[in-house]
Amino acid sequence: MQNKIITYCTAALSTALLAIPAFGQQHPASPDDKAPLIPLDPAVRTGKLANGFTYYIRHNEEPQHRVVMYLANKVGSILEEDDQRGLAHFMEHMNFNGTTHFPKNQLVNYLQKAGVRFGADLNAYTSFDETVFQLPLPADSMETLAGGFQVMHDWAQAATLETSEIDAERGVVLEEKRLGKGANERMSRLYFPMLLNHSRYADRLPIGTDTVLLHFNPGTLRRFHHDWYRPDLQALIIVGDIDVNKTEKTIKDLFSDLKNPVPEKPRPAYSIRLKDQNQYLVVTDKEQPYTQAALYFKRKAEILRTPADYTSYLGQTVIIRALRERLIEIGQRDNPPFISAGVGNTDFPGGIEAFSLSVTTRPGQLQQGIVTAYREIQRARRFGITATEVERAKKFLLNTLESAAHEQNKIASDQLVKQYLANFLKEQAAPDAAYEYRLAQQVMGEIDVTAINKEMQRLTEPVNRDVLIMAPEKEKDSLPTQQEFERWLKQTSRENLSPYKDDISKLPLLKQTPQPGKIIGRKEDARLGVIIYQLSNGIEVYVKPTDYKNDEVNMQAYALGGYSRCPDSLFYSSRATGMEMEFGAGNYTPGQLRKYNADKKLGLIVTIDERTQHLAGQSTNKDMEAMLEEMFAYMTEPRKDTAVFHASIAKRKAALTNLENSPASVFQDTILAVMGNHDPRRMRETVADINKIRLDQLYDVYRDRMADASGFKFLFVGSIDTLTLKPLLEKYVAGLPALYRHETYNDLGYHPPYENISRIVRKGIEPQAKVFLNFTGPFPNNYTNNFKLEALRQVLLIRMIERLREEEGGVYTPQVLAGAGKLYGEYYNAQISFGCAPENVDKLVAATLDEIDKIKKGQIDSVNLEKFKVTALRSQEVNEQSNSYWQTYLQARLQNNENLDEVLQYRAAINAVTLQDIQEMAIKYLDEKRFIKIILLPENKAPAKSNN
Repeated sequence: MQNKIITYCTAALSTALLAIPAFGQQHPASPDDKAPLIPLDPAVRTGKLANGFTYYIRHNEEPQHRVVMYLANKVGSILEEDDQRGLAHFMEHMNFNGTTHFPKNQLVNYLQKAGVRFGADLNAYTSFDETVFQLPLPADSMETLAGGFQVMHDWAQAATLETSEIDAERGVVLEEKRLGKGANERMSRLYFPMLLNHSRYADRLPIGTDTVLLHFNPGTLRRFHHDWYRPDLQALIIVGDIDVNKTEKTIKDLFSDLKNPVPEKPRPAYSIRLKDQNQYLVVTDKEQPYTQAALYFKRKAEILRTPADYTSYLGQTVIIRALRERLIEIGQRDNPPFISAGVGNTDFPGGIEAFSLSVTTRPGQLQQGIVTAYREIQRARRFGITATEVERAKKFLLNTLESAAHEQNKIASDQLVKQYLANFLKEQAAPDAAYEYRLAQQVMGEIDVTAINKEMQRLTEPVNRDVLIMAPEKEKDSLPTQQEFERWLKQTSRENLSPYKDDISKLPLLKQTPQPGKIIGRKEDARLGVIIYQLSNGIEVYVKPTDYKNDEVNMQAYALGGYSRCPDSLFYSSRATGMEMEFGAGNYTPGQLRKYNADKKLGLIVTIDERTQHLAGQSTNKDMEAMLEEMFAYMTEPRKDTAVFHASIAKRKAALTNLENSPASVFQDTILAVMGNHDPRRMRETVADINKIRLDQLYDVYRDRMADASGFKFLFVGSIDTLTLKPLLEKYVAGLPALYRHETYNDLGYHPPYENISRIVRKGIEPQAKVFLNFTGPFPNNYTNNFKLEALRQVLLIRMIERLREEEGGVYTPQVLAGAGKLYGEYYNAQISFGCAPENVDKLVAATLDEIDKIKKGQIDSVNLEKFKVTALRSQEVNEQSNSYWQTYLQARLQNNENLDEVLQYRAAINAVTLQDIQEMAIKYLDEKRFIKIILLPENKAPAKSNN
């Protein structure tokens, strides 16, 4: 399926930090069999049919009139026999290519008519141990809801598996496999055996092998389906705006006929055995751009089921947050030895997990980078995590959990589904948010410095430790042997270290107290529920109170100007003004500011682009003043930090090293150059560009862009109490300085090339091509035209999927994008892109242009237009129930100087689109005289041989 996640155990270098606790992300200490279990969310109803089929049902109205259905199967690639490698994933595909009630491709067609988008909504994934299908549906149509149940029933056991459909799908699956080829895939085939301890998992990557996918007998797939697609390994999870009693009755009536095979093949429980030894591996590739190193301290994974497990889990989260902060501080020192470094918990299949340290080093500094990062592990092992670090992390966790509990009745259905999914697949606890917050309050007392430091010792015990180094091939001779690497670590562990000093400031954030202004005017748009305030310093504030969340405040602010107002001599420095966020603000260094905000739920970003200066923030009502105070600090009291500046410059340069080795980077650079008319302002920055950045210039441009607040418009959307907001507006927003310059941006005359251009890029060793097709030109941007352009995009996308994927079998994920700007120039771009075999490029480009030509001739299936309309209207129903939608919509209207109430015309504008409109848009805007074609082909004409 399009955009589907297929798990390849790519956690190999993933060190995602567990900043917010959530059940199902970790597996801490082993539970005591006699210990009380964490209860399942009481709002969910569960049961099991006589045939072993499990179900979870929960009523939830976020969003209203919607339901999410998941079918979970404890069936993955680990169950494949040698002649079935890749068929668990192939079987996932076949469930979309013909079932008893939806023959051939009727399933996708049926659901598109109900407003379900292929890939974006209708989706699935296959992993080592599971295959999961997802289907979001409108819940206000009994016919559609009944159809959804039938789809789930057919997915469970009623795939038709026709030979012709199987053979037709081989090409699609192989094209999906082709998309994954490259340096990462080649190296992963070398390091997975070590990371997975040479277990069965290492030989059962879900994507499978070319040999099996090309040549397997259809009966082999049918055997896999017969053995494993059965009710005792399946669960149906339904969350949404539904009647629980009626849903349960439907499940019992419809799914009780599912049968387990006779004889029933036992479902083996495979695991990865810890070897009690350390492993080491270096892998290189000519297309690998960076040198990366990772240390995995492996341990047996346990299921999070009891309060004791949860206590251990929170303790690990405290450790990870503390170490992460220490590594960030090192990365902001002058001349840091690494581009990035992080710690986390990495989940592996087969019942193991690992505390991991990963480092991406600067060129030639592998030893310095590893030693510097590992030193912090040793510092924490020797001296522990400090009391202030522990208390700060505990406050953050409790604040986060309190906020989640407060939002318990506003949690989106798809979030709830994922908790119950982990409960079924991994037997992990899935309580409600209120219970989790209460439990955290109860156990936080046990998480003290002594307990944390004991856990730190356990997590980093140097047994079952894997070391993986990935590097460019040209650095192969300089990489360390295992003995050299071990010597680095031993020397670091014997260093004369001092305890970590937690740099905390007790100063107020602001150096000067704001001088409040006044609200001098108020208007209200009753139809949109928007209040408009005029402030004494010229700022306009738009406020839309909503009840979509119980406690969420979103803020946006912008003013026209940007670095278009800077002379060319300041361009390189002005483009880097986003670096100012790294320097801290007011009295606080960046590290001090992160710690100052650790117990708050807020975020703030300040950016300056070509035509605007822009702020975005989010907070709870409790932390809204802190967010506004930080906004005031960044606008009026920005800092200079020479060390952080030099660190950032060094990392920016290092990040560009060896990018010319990456086919994807070279291809993207070519697209940027062509589409940007080779304007330096629109191309990826180079090392030469970075060398032109000056701290004083950057700082002066930033100060100038923030000096005049009178041109700003502020927008607040969320659960806002206007009585609370008004004094904060007067203090922090009306208190901003105003120069009344009445600025706008300078039009630098840019537009993409309005001409016919063709380029071929030869890069890479895999038999892999990428195609980028683009039409561009002037566009009269208005509400009506945008809908017509979107209708053309959707109709063309449907045909690209049908033609290139289903009929030609030549691509996996064709992409069609179309949009038009206004603030940044009234022109449009319509893009079609896909990956394919090099030998199929010309054929598939011709097929694409043929489909475009058909649309121009009016050969448009009216059903596809109706699919666009129902999908757009159904999506809008959901969109309008979110703060983020209104934030984006209102900001776009304000920036484009358009009427705020255009959204009230949405339904009429969608319904007004005709087949003739689409034809006329295609004729006018898919003009081959303004056609740009850029193709990526491998370096050698002869395709590389597969290693499978």
